[in-house]
Amino acid sequence: MLASIISSGLAVGAVYALIGITYNTMYSTSRVMSFTAGQLGMLGGVFGSLFMLRLGLPGPVAFVLTLAVCALVGVITEFVAVRPVLKSLDQHLYVLSTLALALMIQQVTAIKWGTEPQPFPKLLAWGSGPLDQRFWLPVVACVVVVLALEYLYRRTLVGLAFLAVAENNFAARSIGLPERRLRVISYALAGVIGGVAGFASGQLLLAFFANGPLLNFYGFVPVALGGLGNNRGALVGGLALGLFQQTANFTVGGVFASIAVFVLFIVVLMLVPQGIFGSNTARRV
Repeated sequence: MLASIISSGLAVGAVYALIGITYNTMYSTSRVMSFTAGQLGMLGGVFGSLFMLRLGLPGPVAFVLTLAVCALVGVITEFVAVRPVLKSLDQHLYVLSTLALALMIQQVTAIKWGTEPQPFPKLLAWGSGPLDQRFWLPVVACVVVVLALEYLYRRTLVGLAFLAVAENNFAARSIGLPERRLRVISYALAGVIGGVAGFASGQLLLAFFANGPLLNFYGFVPVALGGLGNNRGALVGGLALGLFQQTANFTVGGVFASIAVFVLFIVVLMLVPQGIFGSNTARRV
């Protein structure tokens, strides 16, 4: 039981962490919490299954095409649901615009794909039991994404430009950084990360249109726990949430496990409103 809790908890937590990082990536350059993050994870599983099972494409080709489609959806999100409301961020209109787009994506997927969970093919025949692919692949994908983002943000000019825009978009614009172009690229990058989450967890969560709202909520929890914009916090928060959720599933059952997650979420926010790894930001009044 302990091995099952740890393996499934780390796998689910890695998926939640990746969706949390998707939230952070979109937020960093736009200051918008886009509620299409979970839909990007859902589309990663759906398109992965579509390309491999229905179209018969090889795994690597299906993976690249899935990430390309999710990146395109990320760019569409920026154009359709984010850019029109950037001038009125204080009114939080992005909540309505991104939620509306998320619902549209979910309904179109249900109509075109179906409302029943569809299987996802096994990519590698390595491991069994707690070491099955569906458990270790999401963890490996999460580690690779986090390391790649750390390299991008710390070692490349594009990454440093992302950090500059995230720190102060007005100052970044004043020194000539192409803020709009960087924002589009960051949304494409967020689409890729969401696609990786959905593809890597395809066997674990299946290709199911209803995974979007589930990932939206459980991916937001690591962001709130770890601190908005902090990818390392999202990683720790996601893994902790996954282990906590699976422990509750094994001990008290499904419904009570969800209640336990809500209670944990509320308690942490009451004690540390800015998140465990977040920091209070000064604001001129």
